[in-house]
Amino acid sequence: MALTSERKALIWKTLNETRGKIEPAEYKNYIFGVMFYKFLSEKAQEWLKTVLRDEKWENIWNQNSKRAAEFMQKKLGYVIRPGDMFSDWKEAINKDKFNILLVSEALTHFEQGIREDARTNFNGIFADMDLTSNRLGNNTQTRTATMMDWINLMDKIELDEDSDVLGDLYEYLIGKFAANSGAKAGEFYTPHQVSDIMARILTHGKEENTPYSLYDPTMGSGSLMLTTASYMKNAGVRGSIKYYGQEWITTTFNLARMNLMMHGVEYNDILLHNADTLNNDWPDGLVDGVDSPRMFDAVMSNPPYSQKWDNTSREDDPRFKVGVAPKTKADYAFLLHGLYHLKQDGRMAIVMPHGVLFRGGAEEKIRKQLLLSHNIVSIIGLPAKIFTNTAIPTIIMILEKNRKNDDVLFIDASREFEKEKKNNKLREDNITKIVKTYLDRKNVDRYAHVATLDEITGNDYNLNIPRYVDTFEPEPEINLVEVATELKNVDQQIEKNMSGMLEMIDELTSTDDESSKRLDQFRKIVKELGKNE
Repeated sequence: MALTSERKALIWKTLNETRGKIEPAEYKNYIFGVMFYKFLSEKAQEWLKTVLRDEKWENIWNQNSKRAAEFMQKKLGYVIRPGDMFSDWKEAINKDKFNILLVSEALTHFEQGIREDARTNFNGIFADMDLTSNRLGNNTQTRTATMMDWINLMDKIELDEDSDVLGDLYEYLIGKFAANSGAKAGEFYTPHQVSDIMARILTHGKEENTPYSLYDPTMGSGSLMLTTASYMKNAGVRGSIKYYGQEWITTTFNLARMNLMMHGVEYNDILLHNADTLNNDWPDGLVDGVDSPRMFDAVMSNPPYSQKWDNTSREDDPRFKVGVAPKTKADYAFLLHGLYHLKQDGRMAIVMPHGVLFRGGAEEKIRKQLLLSHNIVSIIGLPAKIFTNTAIPTIIMILEKNRKNDDVLFIDASREFEKEKKNNKLREDNITKIVKTYLDRKNVDRYAHVATLDEITGNDYNLNIPRYVDTFEPEPEINLVEVATELKNVDQQIEKNMSGMLEMIDELTSTDDESSKRLDQFRKIVKELGKNE
């Protein structure tokens, strides 16, 4: 069974109680490392169970460790030695023989046992787990105690072959870490509601295509690719989907590698790169000495918004032949990079700030050329506060490379959402409405408009959504007769109440001359008020 929301919440609570002095942004490196090692270890044990039957892995290893290592490498791409399994750590804890050195030695052995053609996927994947850090504890004993808590917690999470428990937990925790890690946490995580919109649009009509290639040049934790793949009918078949991604933050790159593999993607279907996308055009290659970039069926991206970049000497870069984005805003640089790597019949979805729709200068020239080339298919306006730790409103832009039609579908989905604490959230019906509107491609009053190129040209290629989708709702007409009647009724009620109050005041008495004098003054004032009314 998949983990319940109550179980997830309990795990998050337990993790926070055991993390000591480690900040959430760094803490995730440890807990995901332990989680991933458990995943690899149990995967290895399940495989050994099927191939060794009653033979023990320890006996096979002791007979010929080199052949044993090659045996596991050939299937899994890595080796976990006898004594280094996650279950061995747990057994050592139960026998009061555990030391954090067991973990550091196992990770060293793992690094040494990676198959050569799998090094891109496994090399340095546990490098962010500094087991000597005093943030885990001031000495080996306290660091050992912290690690024991995490191993015991992860041991309670049972894998189920019919559900993606670790993968689901990973997605849950990474969302929680993003929400609790400060302003830049969203760099590694795109909310599932946004990923889902992009995925449904990208895969529509192509669900049975195989082989199928995905590319995210700013992949973060890889969730966008995984969500997109989940709509493909052959997602679980080895070799049917290839995952290409690039990420320049090494820690986040490691998270993506873990994420994809914990979601059941085979290592040889994963091709990820740790580098700066704009400065390192990847993936590409040479064919007969000529640059031959790789093109993809689907390109998806949620790049950092309005980031500074080095745009010098970019005119000869084939990615930016449409134009070079300004050095203070790399939004269109990321867009053009993705479009460059899109197949002629492919589809692209990218999340961007609203500024790309109307800013002038170099961005206006790029926007105009994209429109004249019929590349922009649709612009979807999202609610503000939908992304973790940022209130900035965003859009999803859908693009194609070889499109005949020149119209653009504008969807204003910014007003339909559910409030959730500090953030806004798209409900399932909101998501379904967006996707259906995209597929129907028809005008919807105060929600969507299909704009012709002539219409867009008349707006000087400004794509600001309110120019095309009128969301103004007129105030309801006021019935003056009803208002006058209501005022008359109110006046009558006031007069009636005042009359009743005056009768009660007349019945008031006093016991001395001074009180009687004040009471007469009070009656006089109230009666004058009644006359004014």
